[in-house]
Amino acid sequence: MILPDLLAADLHVVFCGTAASDVSARAGAYYANPSNRFWPTLYAIGLTPRLLAPGEFRTLLNYRIGLTDVAKHVHGVDQRLHPGDFDPIGLEAKMHAFQPGFIAFTSKKAASVYLRRGTAQLAYGLQADRIGRTRLWVLPSPSGAARGSWDVRWWHALAAALEESSGR
Repeated sequence: MILPDLLAADLHVVFCGTAASDVSARAGAYYANPSNRFWPTLYAIGLTPRLLAPGEFRTLLNYRIGLTDVAKHVHGVDQRLHPGDFDPIGLEAKMHAFQPGFIAFTSKKAASVYLRRGTAQLAYGLQADRIGRTRLWVLPSPSGAARGSWDVRWWHALAAALEESSGR
């Protein structure tokens, strides 16, 4: 396993990427590339009270946020990954076991692997599919390599849905 899952009972959301990047694998931390918008976005949309550093990823449990990837035993850019690298069945088992409120895929690629649909068939936002009681959400990738599809509005919409579902 490249990065450990950050999962627990009673999470509001689990963010799910495709696989750890090379930079994250070397750092031993999720979303560690300085060009990645994940950590600044979590802070900007109000899911964390301050900007966290990638090495502090374990503190996300304090905010009822978890982390995982669809491919846990490889790292690198999506184009280098092979179909056998992904474990959508394992991901589904984890979501059934922990039943977070949402699983938020941090790219259309990650969602397409789990949902077994092409990325062109997916829209950002809430999906009709569920894993048990867990709702599925698709976000634009925060990766610096995906700047062309970046749109923070979908991340804000997720934060609003999380707030509404938690009754805050």
